[in-house]
Amino acid sequence: MAHPLDRPVWSTLSTRQRALALGDERALRFDPRYNVFGAAADESPDSLAALAELIPADGVLWVVEAEPFTPPPGVTVLKAAVCAQMVAERPKPGHPDFGFDDLTEADAPQMLALATLTEPGPFLEATHRLGAFVGIKQDGRLVAMAGQRMRPEGYTEVSGVCTHPDHRGRGHARRLMQVVAARIVARGETPFLHSYASNLGAISLYESLGFVIRREVTATVLGRSG
Repeated sequence: MAHPLDRPVWSTLSTRQRALALGDERALRFDPRYNVFGAAADESPDSLAALAELIPADGVLWVVEAEPFTPPPGVTVLKAAVCAQMVAERPKPGHPDFGFDDLTEADAPQMLALATLTEPGPFLEATHRLGAFVGIKQDGRLVAMAGQRMRPEGYTEVSGVCTHPDHRGRGHARRLMQVVAARIVARGETPFLHSYASNLGAISLYESLGFVIRREVTATVLGRSG
């Protein structure tokens, strides 16, 4: 039986986050307000055709799979990148006196602005609703955040980790990730995340927090042909 993290998007959308998905038993994608990820149920022509139909005419759809993705007719690969998929069975605890804020709907505009500036990965108008986010504010301004995204059975993804350029080098990302990971573990789940395999600095940071590379996966950005 395949491991749920080998196909994290399908494992997520066909189970715990099905309510946020569009599509049917052949292919699913996140509601485009929340995310840009989608997956086919399998590699059959029918499933791949259904996935193609979920690609917006003027937009893209991301797939994350253990193996490189072969596009069906009418679909073109716009970008593909190898990512390190990392898990933390025993994440290292953070400092108990670390101060942070639990972010709410009122913080959504600042969260989107910070993510747009720093580009931690796809972050849309409702991405912050995928899971609890925490942040650091200075004079009421959000300067760093981290949160949760995909939720396959038994796992939750740490995502949306970013720091304003004026506030980097202070350990904000590390501490916020420790808070998020600790909350995931407290629920009896395992934190996981994805990093571009070429981003050795980020991978080194994650390893210092207790994450280990589970395997490589390929993130592929799809668009419609013609």
